[in-house]
Amino acid sequence: MFVMKPLSAFDPAALREIRGVFCDIDDTITTDGRLPAVAYHALERLKAAGLLVAPITGRPAGWCDLIARFWPVDGVVGENGAFYFRYDHQAKHMTRRFSQDAPTRAINRKRLFELGETVLKAVPGTAIASDQLYREVDIAIDFCEDVPPLPPEATLRIKALFDAEGATAKISSIHVNAWFGRHDKLSMTRQFLAETFGIDIDRERERYVFVGDSPNDAPMFGHFPNAVGVANIRKSPGVFDAMPAYVTKSEGGQGFAEVAAALLAARSTP
Repeated sequence: MFVMKPLSAFDPAALREIRGVFCDIDDTITTDGRLPAVAYHALERLKAAGLLVAPITGRPAGWCDLIARFWPVDGVVGENGAFYFRYDHQAKHMTRRFSQDAPTRAINRKRLFELGETVLKAVPGTAIASDQLYREVDIAIDFCEDVPPLPPEATLRIKALFDAEGATAKISSIHVNAWFGRHDKLSMTRQFLAETFGIDIDRERERYVFVGDSPNDAPMFGHFPNAVGVANIRKSPGVFDAMPAYVTKSEGGQGFAEVAAALLAARSTP
């Protein structure tokens, strides 16, 4: 059984070499569905210190447009790797790069909504996620955000129904997201960094940290040897294909703030 090490075991010399921080949003920088000031301030401090900062989330395109514009970040990967958005404040220009073209997205959305109706009937208590209106590529089935929490068996059942129809399905802390296509959080993060900053994260994986909490973060956990889970990862539903090397003491946004504090402290130490 894989055992995560406490964040305090992260070597200070390795912490000083970190050049960027990627993070999930829900239950990683949020706590109980809210973005606490301590987590947002952590993002600001990381960015001000010169680190590359980017949320890598399952949240929809509409939300990601706002995040790219208004948050202290260098860009955002959304809908589990369906796209990245980056806003250039000097040029006042938003770059939006999708994994699929518009006609393909339209065809796939129709298929996904048909599957979604099947899932809602097969798994009582589920609902189409309230943020679905703002999605471009995937469908999100809510199992605990705006509906009474369902047991882990229900989330696995939802995933199995999508898998059986050839869709890719991933479990987050609040939704099961499904899409047609081969993208995931890692594939679009790789494209985002290469196209925007000329960074090869296969060569430089040790210089970046990913912080997350859910099974849909597994591609990132598996890729980055210095990945960190916030403490609530131990309560996350679903099965993880890979786990992070480290874990924080605190849950959610407070756990993310722990990671930021450790990175900034190491950078300020000669």
